[in-house]
Amino acid sequence: MTGTARARVVHDTYCDSLRLLVATSVMTEQDGVTWAGAVMATPSGLASLEAEGFTGVELGAVGANDLVLAVRVDDEALADAALDAGEESAFADAPEAATGEGAARLTPRTLAAAVKQGHPNVAIISVSGDYAALEAHQALTAGMHVLLFSDNVSLAEEVELKERANELGLLVMGPGAGTAILAGVGLGFANRVRRGPVGVVAAAGTGAQEVSALLDRWGVGVSHVIGVGGRDLSEEIDGRMAKAAFRALEADPDTQAILLVSKPPHPAVARAVLAESATTPAVATFLGIDALEGDSGVHLAHTLEEGARLAARLVGFEPGATDAGLRARVEAATAEMAAERRTVRGYYSGGTLCYEAQVIVGELLGDVYSNEPLVAANTVPAPAGSHVLLDLGAEEYTVGRPHPMIDPSTRIEMMRTEARDPEVAAVLLDVVLGYGAHDDPVAELGPVLSETMANGGPQVIAYVLGSASDPQGYDRTRGALEEIGCIVTETAARAAYVAAAVAARRPELAEE
Repeated sequence: MTGTARARVVHDTYCDSLRLLVATSVMTEQDGVTWAGAVMATPSGLASLEAEGFTGVELGAVGANDLVLAVRVDDEALADAALDAGEESAFADAPEAATGEGAARLTPRTLAAAVKQGHPNVAIISVSGDYAALEAHQALTAGMHVLLFSDNVSLAEEVELKERANELGLLVMGPGAGTAILAGVGLGFANRVRRGPVGVVAAAGTGAQEVSALLDRWGVGVSHVIGVGGRDLSEEIDGRMAKAAFRALEADPDTQAILLVSKPPHPAVARAVLAESATTPAVATFLGIDALEGDSGVHLAHTLEEGARLAARLVGFEPGATDAGLRARVEAATAEMAAERRTVRGYYSGGTLCYEAQVIVGELLGDVYSNEPLVAANTVPAPAGSHVLLDLGAEEYTVGRPHPMIDPSTRIEMMRTEARDPEVAAVLLDVVLGYGAHDDPVAELGPVLSETMANGGPQVIAYVLGSASDPQGYDRTRGALEEIGCIVTETAARAAYVAAAVAARRPELAEE
């Protein structure tokens, strides 16, 4: 590993995962920095640093409650400035010392202190997985619902938490739940969407964002979005929280229809969850599954777009077409494309969107390879000439680095080295807006997208996941991508159909 490695330890200082991501991103952007990471000195945090060449010599004696800021720089003179920037960002907006009346306004540093200051009913837990279950139990004891943003929580701990939550009449959303919207308030990665009559239950973070954003853009809106964690519909967890979420939405007078979103569930668990829909009409999108044994009375959808459409219709809305003009765009993009360009590459920040794209491209073009594949045999690295779709938000790409929704640098690096492959016809990517996402993603991604398409390169097909009210500006983001020359679609599913149409030279697939 080239460059000079420097680290700084801030003892007895805890930062949650979101602050660590921000600090990492800020240090990465500093002059001369070739790698940066902000971690807590837990065993997993130290292991990620060791993998980058940092040893005990640089760190000294550290413990799990110590913050470590680390950089690798081309010029050692730039190291201190990068570390200073990271430390400042980690503590931005942190409370200052105060006494008297001012002390009462300090941001609480513990859950117990927060409870004493007011009457919260939801706790967001974003600590190392080693401690997450304990914090979640403390929140349940205090009578609060839990959004468990943390991952690396064991199956046994998840079962215990959700059984206890059910006994208390509370929700445990997670672990690894990045998105929820409760009574109009977005938690984690969420979009600013209108209130409406559709309640969403999601075992998929960007799946929840996609359907809620579509319902907003179609004028429908959502009552609540309850994320339950990616493992909830597994045989081991048995849908404990999805069932509770269905019951909560069934009892909510503002919810007129329920939309369930998940990657493939255990079939028996899926049927049991859907059985909770006693009186409220419901739709389920189980990506990759179009039928379940037995008649649940619930509409099954093939894609996130179809699920959102069916839910909209259940409450009296009819969304417009999403494929106007796409066939002509595909014809124009492929008119002079080199004959050898026949494969699809995808670089996703949203795991659910990547999974959905695999389903669609696989059905139309054959085997798709991925780091999160539909079938184990199709794990990357892929044979030459294969279709490859990558979830860059997966753990192997985010250890010691910010999530690609926050910092697109990993995606940019990969596109610069891979997307210009002479066999690639279509490059797929999502651009996720909303709370927690990058302030201006196109400003970062634009140059590499232009480079990719220049001089007979592949066609970039982009999907913008967002609402008109998101701070980044949905229309502005779409317009900037279109100005670069991207084909921009109205849904994530539609982007996958367009990519398949480009690769197969079959423009009619864009209107599938």
